Amino acid sequence: MENYPANLNINYSDKSDRLTVFFRIFLAIPILIILGLLASEVYKSRAGAEEYEHVYSVGIVFLPTLLMILFRKKYPKWWFDWNLALTKFSVRVTSYVLLLRDEYPSTDEEQAVQIDIPYPDVEKELNRWMPLIKWFLVIPHVIILIFLFAIVILFTIFGWLIILLTGNYPKGMFDFVVGVMRWSLRVSAYAVLLTTDKYPPFSLS
Repeated sequence: MENYPANLNINYSDKSDRLTVFFRIFLAIPILIILGLLASEVYKSRAGAEEYEHVYSVGIVFLPTLLMILFRKKYPKWWFDWNLALTKFSVRVTSYVLLLRDEYPSTDEEQAVQIDIPYPDVEKELNRWMPLIKWFLVIPHVIILIFLFAIVILFTIFGWLIILLTGNYPKGMFDFVVGVMRWSLRVSAYAVLLTTDKYPPFSLS
């Protein structure tokens, strides 16, 4: 699956830091807050005696991208760059929470998490009508990924205990979790980031 236009690789480490793993759920809180703030901002405004609460979503630029592809056959490069940067940051945070890496997630540096999603040539590579049905086409993937991520949660719990006892994350479990994240990334590139019309494979590799 190396030629699929979205790929993920996370470097495996033979040793894990028992101390940071033990407190990982607490150490991850600040960076999770930052990630959450990037996804949405809540602010209040007052009109007369009434107070209104507004939620301003930043997150992935999805709907505007869909409309631009549909009506203009364009994907603005700076939208793509933002979506890719936020995706990379999200995956670094996820890797840290799932105990795959010990270094604290950087907001800008790639670190040990490599993501490759090429900028699409919309005129040649994307069908303008596909974004309207991609959400339906990926339903089988979503169903399978729900079950796979349930296993990932169990593996993370077992991995936490194993790391505390042995100091390392079993390579087989690591490869499975990374494979599920890779699968999820390809589905996201297809249906959310809208960077490819190539249907994602049912594969962890």
